[in-house]
Amino acid sequence: MTKVVGRYGVWRGYKGFTPQAAREIEELGFGALWLGGSPPADLPEVESLLEATGSLTVGTSIVNIWTAPADAVAESFHRIEQRFPGRFLLGIGVGHREANGADAIKPYDALVRYLDELDAAGVPKESRALAALGPRVLKLAAERTAGALPYLAPPEHTQIAHEILGADALLVAEQKVVVDDDPDRARAIARQMIPMYLGLVNYVSNLRRLGFSEEDLAKPGSDRLIDVLAVNGTPAEIAAGLAEHVTAGADHVAIQVLNEDYLEALRTLATALPLER
Repeated sequence: MTKVVGRYGVWRGYKGFTPQAAREIEELGFGALWLGGSPPADLPEVESLLEATGSLTVGTSIVNIWTAPADAVAESFHRIEQRFPGRFLLGIGVGHREANGADAIKPYDALVRYLDELDAAGVPKESRALAALGPRVLKLAAERTAGALPYLAPPEHTQIAHEILGADALLVAEQKVVVDDDPDRARAIARQMIPMYLGLVNYVSNLRRLGFSEEDLAKPGSDRLIDVLAVNGTPAEIAAGLAEHVTAGADHVAIQVLNEDYLEALRTLATALPLER
């Protein structure tokens, strides 16, 4: 799978990529585009980005099981796979109980049912992955999909996830970055986004398990927390931070740039990464 997605890719909300940007990202040498923000079941953005590029993998990170019915998603998968064989990875997940209401209180069972529906619709195991943080869902990802897509998790979690998944499963670690060598300025940029995650139980619980204190996790997040969740500095310093995920067992790192001009930041960062151009 690493031969398909490469070592590094780019993560943005599903409305954040244009076909022109996708072509440039491909030319820079990144191997995959990851579409966040719960794209709709018909997945038109996936198709348009695949049309605009020649070899990039496009993955969803993630399709929300509460808002995108499995039968509709399966239909979209088959349509896309027929046109662009082997270039689409269907990432699915349960989202957040804070946003999805009472039905999301037992997400594990709902996720299993959703996977059962995808099985029945002929979506192959090797073409899908799960958003996973805790051990139970990580094990499910290894058993029922190609692998896992952890989000908002440091390299310490990547190591734990790798041990649970095993060497044969795909592990994609998302990592936010701010390309700026002024720490105060970089943290200010990161704090425009990260505090919203500190009100979501699944992320806070995972970070607490990894040793972050209540003081770290109180909004807007301690400097220590911000520097881990949004690696900042020079391109070389950020490249070293991304490589920590690889050392910890990640097959692929999905880079979420928080700079306003994300393409310019990627151009700069590409000079410091071992990309396949």
